[in-house]
Amino acid sequence: MTHRFFLFALSLLLFAAVAVPSLADDDARLKKDMTSVIALQGFPCGQVVAVTANGENDYTCRCQDGNRYRVYINAAGRVVVENLR
Repeated sequence: MTHRFFLFALSLLLFAAVAVPSLADDDARLKKDMTSVIALQGFPCGQVVAVTANGENDYTCRCQDGNRYRVYINAAGRVVVENLR
């Protein structure tokens, strides 16, 4: 019984070690994507440093220069960037 518990605990530890870096990669990828979207819409940003999900395909982004933007997909399927002042 102790052997099974040890194997179970070890497998949980290994799973956590593998899952955490992938979550960090997803966050970095999302920040990079949002930086590109904001720049393509012609807004100043530099680099997105924080992203908050408001809903499905709806994000609030904070840039390194202090600007904040809402990036979402409207009913027509277009990407919209709104400056939050």
